[in-house]
Amino acid sequence: MMKETAQPPRTYVLGLLFVGVLMAALDIAIVGPALPAIQRDFQVSEQALAWVFSLYVLGNLVGTPAIAALSDHLGRRRIYTLSIAGFALGSLIVALAPSFAVLLIGRLVQGISAGGIFPVASAVVGDTFPPEKRGSALGLLGAVFGIAFLIGPILGGVLLLFGWPWLFLINLPIALVMIIASLRLLPTQSVAVKSRFDLLGTLMLGAALSALAYGLTVLDPAQLAQGQLDPLAVPMLIAAVLLFPVFIWVEQRATDPIVQPALFRSRPIRLIAVLAVGAGIAETAIVFIPSLLTLAFGVSVSTASFMLLVIVLSMAVGSPVSGRMLDRLGSRLVIIGGTLLSATGLLLLGLFPLNLVVFYLSSVLLGLGLAVLLGSALRYVLLNETAASDRAAAQGLLTVTMGVGQLLGAVLVGLIATTATQPLDGYARAFLSIGIFMGGLTLAALGLHDRATERARALELSSSVSR
Repeated sequence: MMKETAQPPRTYVLGLLFVGVLMAALDIAIVGPALPAIQRDFQVSEQALAWVFSLYVLGNLVGTPAIAALSDHLGRRRIYTLSIAGFALGSLIVALAPSFAVLLIGRLVQGISAGGIFPVASAVVGDTFPPEKRGSALGLLGAVFGIAFLIGPILGGVLLLFGWPWLFLINLPIALVMIIASLRLLPTQSVAVKSRFDLLGTLMLGAALSALAYGLTVLDPAQLAQGQLDPLAVPMLIAAVLLFPVFIWVEQRATDPIVQPALFRSRPIRLIAVLAVGAGIAETAIVFIPSLLTLAFGVSVSTASFMLLVIVLSMAVGSPVSGRMLDRLGSRLVIIGGTLLSATGLLLLGLFPLNLVVFYLSSVLLGLGLAVLLGSALRYVLLNETAASDRAAAQGLLTVTMGVGQLLGAVLVGLIATTATQPLDGYARAFLSIGIFMGGLTLAALGLHDRATERARALELSSSVSR
């Protein structure tokens, strides 16, 4: 159990968390403009260049549950500060990399370290804010991702004038300020003595997630349609299938497991895990929209990417609004609305002939829906369903399930798109399939607690911590 011994102003704490999450989110949005220059400097292929993104995602996926659980053991301030420092170290390695292999190592370090920033920030919100104010705070943190994708390409273009390493070196002074501010502002917490950290469970989960991530990343749908596969794709996926039951077996026997099996006795937590996978799949569908636009309207790839601005703006606006709605209406109504909006946006793309009216209407709906699911709503439920000693681990689990959904979404869209003779029809079929799936999740969300039950549960856990 963790008890707060100091309580700095909540607005200062939230501002600190906001900047930290923004730094990590910007690194995803800002790296795109640097890729051509990196490819030119290191003379690597397009396939090899893709690992600049893939290793970051893999590191994030594997590092999140371990770092989040460590914060439940060692305290939020210590782990948040170490995560920021690790992110800065990874940025420095990338910027000074003498070879492409070293650059990839830096991206892996960045991804692992970023895995501790957002889940721990969400847990700090649970530790610092009362239940009736958590939604608004989480909504502001969720808006970071929309803001990052708005300003990231612009900032990247400016920094590229000085050379691509500056896209990563810019993180160093920000990280230094963040570390100093974290040591001064984050609440000082005492951590009750817990049993030894679940190292075996951490290693098993890391191995299972690594195998799954690698297998799905190299599972190219185009090659699969032609009967060609990366030789390691199937063995890695088989390894993942075998390792996950072993991980569960280990956790059931661990004294203090990295993922508490007791968490899944809660129906809302089981539902949130499924909703997180769906949110990840729907989020990945956005990546394929530029391809749909180039086919439907004959625009360039850059113009198609610019047309996504409506989705990004909707997410940036919708996240803080949905956060405030969580505090007023509770999570069930907000999540039902988010899944329904996402489903409707995807169904419009899949069912109707694509024109600008249909596209922009679906963009607004999809952006607002994902603002709910990717922003604050799912994390809000976990904060209200977990004790303080397991908050960060639960938030990390949410990040992992959402990441699995993102990996699955990329494969599913590609596979479904190849089933049609015309590429445009294939993408429409893929969006239709995901829209139907999201519609099913809308019905599943009816199983969440109503506002009164949810509030009572949150207050019960808060009062048990104070005692």
